[in-house]
Amino acid sequence: MTQGASVGPMVRTMPAQPPAPGQPPAPPVPPAPAVPPQPTVPPASAGVPPHGMPPEYTPTERSLPVIGPVATAGGPGHPDGRTDLPPVTRTDTLIDRPTVDLTAVPESAVPAADQQEGGGPLYVVGDVHGYYDELREALAAEGLIDADGQWAAGNARLWFLGDFTDRGPDGIGVIDLVMQLSAEAAAAGGYCKALMGNHELLLLGAKRFGDTPVQSGAGTASFQAAWLLNGGQKTDMDRLQDHHLQWMARLDAVSEEDGHLLVHSDTTAYLEYGDSIEDVNDTVHDVLTRSDADEVWDLFRKFTKRFAFRDEEAGPLAVRELLDTYGGRRVVHGHSPIPYLLGEVGGEDDDEGEGVAVDGPHVYADGLAIAMDGGITMAGKLLVVQLPLTA
Repeated sequence: MTQGASVGPMVRTMPAQPPAPGQPPAPPVPPAPAVPPQPTVPPASAGVPPHGMPPEYTPTERSLPVIGPVATAGGPGHPDGRTDLPPVTRTDTLIDRPTVDLTAVPESAVPAADQQEGGGPLYVVGDVHGYYDELREALAAEGLIDADGQWAAGNARLWFLGDFTDRGPDGIGVIDLVMQLSAEAAAAGGYCKALMGNHELLLLGAKRFGDTPVQSGAGTASFQAAWLLNGGQKTDMDRLQDHHLQWMARLDAVSEEDGHLLVHSDTTAYLEYGDSIEDVNDTVHDVLTRSDADEVWDLFRKFTKRFAFRDEEAGPLAVRELLDTYGGRRVVHGHSPIPYLLGEVGGEDDDEGEGVAVDGPHVYADGLAIAMDGGITMAGKLLVVQLPLTA
């Protein structure tokens, strides 16, 4: 079974240099494939309201209509591709980010009882959504990287739960960092791996299919329109290269580590793709390999579902269904920001300009589920946490 995180660090292409005296000129490099033009406003046939980027995602003054209400527990995401969460304003957009000086933190000492035999301490990272600087700061605070952004955690094991791009300023920078750390961790005896989030599917679809119509429950939609509606950044699309696409397409959807069932979305939709972790991952990879727009759209739509574990009675039952099928003692997920799970955000009277306090992961559903999306897109917190959680 393939795992996208095993890919080595990206290779940067240097500008062409003139040939040395007496040497023939180098053969011309073929041009990169053309990227389909990206409309600012999707066509009327896209099945979504006219929109632009919300101001918290890009320095422009364009705004996105509030999406709501949020879905009920276990309910589907919007069939037209919206992620069913209204935007909350961030004011710290960093398209031209300054260099951040980080102070290295010593590697955490972990009791041997908390380590898997032959492996180091286990860490998970919630949704990053393009917030590169915040990611580096959070990783450094746990001693996982040094001041230069290099792997510093020896044989530690690091899992990202998906959603690297969109809404924040530097999704491609985030992907490049994860790919770099994957190679460096492997060389040090540890590993850095990542799961497939719904925004990886969204970006893959926008690049592959553009404005190709797809069928949704609300009529005709397109990946391009849904990507823009959900905070897609033109700078990310401009910098997206083949090795990024290949890496994303090989990511697994589900994994299990030390009794923790790792998934991106708080949904039971994974059960529709197989009765084992291997079956689910193989099925997702097969869907992406076939590259059928409607089939990939259906996968994206199902992975966008949320709140299956939130209901006081039905939530624990939904978690147990996943655990009984795939193994593990707890589900660890991202996708749904903790403030929404707690009901602290979501009404029309919310002050969208204020940050939302998140102290750490949210343990719920009778202690069977751990939510890891700290709401970085709403001025919350990017969570990097060592498992197992201690009281």
